Amino acid sequence: MNEIKIKMAKYNKIKTQRLLLRPVTLADSVDMYEYASDEETTYFVFERHASMEKTEEAIVECFLTDPFGKYGIEVKETGKLIGTIDLRVKDENHRAIMGYALNKTYHGKGYMTEAAEALLAYAFETLKLDCVAALYDERNEVSGKVMERIGMQREGVMRHMGKWKNGEYFNDVYYSILKEEYDASRKKN
Repeated sequence: MNEIKIKMAKYNKIKTQRLLLRPVTLADSVDMYEYASDEETTYFVFERHASMEKTEEAIVECFLTDPFGKYGIEVKETGKLIGTIDLRVKDENHRAIMGYALNKTYHGKGYMTEAAEALLAYAFETLKLDCVAALYDERNEVSGKVMERIGMQREGVMRHMGKWKNGEYFNDVYYSILKEEYDASRKKN
C-alpha cells in the first residue's frame, strides 16, 4: 500500500469552522437523496437519482467500495449532509482532481469554498501533492467561481468532450493550482 493511501486512511476527517468533511455512509441516504434527486442540482454533475434505492446504490458503489479521498460535507451545527467533495489522487505524479456537488438550498453561503479550501490544504500540506486540478461543464459557471475563489487558474477549455443528457455537446473548463502557488497565496494572507 502506498504512502498517500495510508495518509488518506489515517486522516479521513477534515474540520473547518462550520463543516466536517467525513466519510459518507448509508445513514446519509436521506440527506443525499434530497439533492441527488433534484435535476437542477445534478444536471451538470451526474444522473438524477430517481429513487432512494438509487441513492443507496450510489453510496455503496461510489463512497463505500472505494472511499479514499471522498467526503461528505456535513454542517457541524446541524449534522446535516449538504453535499460531497472528492480528491481523486494520481499519486504516481503527485496530482489530484477535485470534484464536488452541493445541495442547492446551501448555495451562496460559502460552504463549497470552505470545503474546497480545506481539501486543498489537505492535498498540499498532508498528502504533499504538487498540483490539484478541477473541471466543470462550462454551462455551470458557479462551479468555476469556486475554483477561482480557492486560487485555481483557468488553463483552458476542452471542447465537445461528449454529449450530455439531452444530446447536447458539452465543453469542460479546466482549472488547476500548483503547490508553489498555494504556498505563495498563504504567505500573502
